[in-house]
Amino acid sequence: MSEYCLSCCSTADLSKEYFTKRKISYLCFHFELAGTEYLDDLGVSVPPETLYRKMNEGADTRTSQVTIGEYEEYFEKILQSGKDILHLCLSSGISGTYNSACIARESLTEKYPGRRIYVVDSLAASSGFGLLMDTLADMRDSGMDIDALHTWAEENRQCLQHWFFSTDLTFYIRGGRISKTSGFIGSVLSICPLLNVNFEGRLIPREKIRTRKKVITRIVEQMEANAQDGTEYSGKCFISHSACMEDAEEVAALVESRFPRLNGRVKIFPIGATIGSHTGPGTVALFFWGKKRTD
Repeated sequence: MSEYCLSCCSTADLSKEYFTKRKISYLCFHFELAGTEYLDDLGVSVPPETLYRKMNEGADTRTSQVTIGEYEEYFEKILQSGKDILHLCLSSGISGTYNSACIARESLTEKYPGRRIYVVDSLAASSGFGLLMDTLADMRDSGMDIDALHTWAEENRQCLQHWFFSTDLTFYIRGGRISKTSGFIGSVLSICPLLNVNFEGRLIPREKIRTRKKVITRIVEQMEANAQDGTEYSGKCFISHSACMEDAEEVAALVESRFPRLNGRVKIFPIGATIGSHTGPGTVALFFWGKKRTD
């Protein structure tokens, strides 16, 4: 089997150590915090606690995707090392980075004829994207070649379930995803919206649930309803959060109590700067393999 590079972008929201351990290469998005530009480099430049504290203090954030030129430079270094490439991008339902990567691929395909450069729209985000990458790394390590792995990723990406809730509507209001009136009423009534990622890779509101306790219970009920084999689910489960570790740990404990065959403990990661700049603090996301997304 020829050696190849399994690759993604930093929006997969795993830790730098985890990427290194799994031998997954990554390319960093960019963001601005209070007018200063940084790489979204998994919290190295700006730790998550600093990002969310400054956001709470009123600092503005902006994000920018990887450019075509950056993709070309990144891909070419890998090709020059003698490896082919399987690269997955942040969901096209959230970002235009997939198109940029495809343009870069076409340019380099002409320059390096015969070399394989696969670019896949993950239709995933945050540590759900990370769970997809982790699964692909398992398959690569078991001996699957790049062509088969590419096919598997395209055919199974819709089976990665994403469920989110937020206990703080501030940044949903600020970003225009919730009106000021709805946000005010929601805050007064302790409404915690429950959302998921649909088959187009877009974030869709599904339920409005009152109180933090109830939404924590409800998100795990969604896992029971949608996981492969229900409560007999034996795959991995990842959680990401934005400055609300206590909520994330409570969800993890409930998952572990209701899914006795889970593959290891639930892994918890911080939501990175690109995704977190839009959600703000107070978001918890739950990821697992399950039913194919159809709506």
